[in-house]
Amino acid sequence: MALNIDIISDVVCPWCYIGKRRIEAALELYARENPGAEKPTVTWRPFQLNPDMPAAGMSRQEYVTQKFGASRAKDIYSRVAGVGAEAGIPFAFDRIARQPNTLAAHSLIGLAGSAGLQDQVTETLMHAYFIDGVDLTQTENLVAIATSAGLDRAAVEKCLADPQSRQTVEEEDRRARAIGVQGVPFFIFNGKVAVSGAQEPAALLDAMRQAETAVA
Repeated sequence: MALNIDIISDVVCPWCYIGKRRIEAALELYARENPGAEKPTVTWRPFQLNPDMPAAGMSRQEYVTQKFGASRAKDIYSRVAGVGAEAGIPFAFDRIARQPNTLAAHSLIGLAGSAGLQDQVTETLMHAYFIDGVDLTQTENLVAIATSAGLDRAAVEKCLADPQSRQTVEEEDRRARAIGVQGVPFFIFNGKVAVSGAQEPAALLDAMRQAETAVA
């Protein structure tokens, strides 16, 4: 039976992007350690870093200043950029003009689940936001991102226009908080072993081993 990995994350969380690279590296280590084994099943689950963010988002500069203070923010994002570079992510925080509400983006990742395209859609959203500085508050941008990742345009447009899709994301977000998730990324292996934060690949691989040997 394949190992199940649930990844709770937000597309505007830089540590989630770093965590994505690290779980990818851990999965490569797992494949080498278990030749011929069934590939683990990865499911992306939603979490909102800013659940009270207006639907239209807000100025990125205003958001960062309110959250960290201008001088502290510079140091924080400089550190994140350094760690990102080590993971192969060329963060371009200066290109981000708007901090979005992420309900719509998460609804697209949910839609991608039935098409087996969650990883591609998550990657494309994160790349668009953190590297290209794309405004994720604009529907046309979300449509372009999702379709470039392989989703059907009509299905994407229907999803973005459906309030139920956002409600589903909110319900999943609440479930994550109910089980104690306070920050992301948060990894759950086989529903038994949890790892909080963008841990190194070796630590994530160790969690996979523990999950496979854990008694139900």
